[in-house]
Amino acid sequence: MKHQGKWQLFTGMGLVALFAILTWLVQTVDVQPLGVNGTDIGFCTINSAFHELCDVHMTLYTITDWAGIVPIAVALSFAVKGLVQLIRRKSLFKVDGDILLLGVHFIILAALYVIFEMNPINYRPILIDGFMEASYPSSTTLLVLGVMPACAEQIRRRSKAPFVRNAVTLLTALFSGLMVVGRVVSGVHWLTDILGSVLISVGLFHVYRGLVLMFINRH
Repeated sequence: MKHQGKWQLFTGMGLVALFAILTWLVQTVDVQPLGVNGTDIGFCTINSAFHELCDVHMTLYTITDWAGIVPIAVALSFAVKGLVQLIRRKSLFKVDGDILLLGVHFIILAALYVIFEMNPINYRPILIDGFMEASYPSSTTLLVLGVMPACAEQIRRRSKAPFVRNAVTLLTALFSGLMVVGRVVSGVHWLTDILGSVLISVGLFHVYRGLVLMFINRH
């Protein structure tokens, strides 16, 4: 188990490193002022071509935006679980270790959102309700891929029923896949926005899972 955890940890760290590299490249490679209101866009040729191919589908954008409530609700349910354990056990150190790590995972995701909202790398290809919005990395993709697999891992660890574990894995994969594809096709993000979110969110999930496998006993 610990050996598997190490591979998960190294994989996650590698993906996080690739995200850092992509973030640097987005600001230095093929940067042109072809974004909304003349803002600079990295990998402009690729991003512009992909955006023209997909066009803009606001209905799909709205659907995926509202569906973003699902991972928020799931994350809150685990936050409540941790809070209940804290109240009952009267000590932070008596809360389940994997729940504590999940909380740290959520805090990191929230911090990344705030950092990139306050320091935009680029802006969306279109105005949203007349306003320019930060676009890299895609916050919805970050939320979905950062929260859903980690919470599904929690359920799989705690359930002894193979059907439940398999159903959770399948539903999580389907929901996450549809959300990412929907976000790409909706045309409200550049291609590199989605790629960046996939790298950092999947990377952080592997780091989380690796630490759980290495240091937390299975329930």
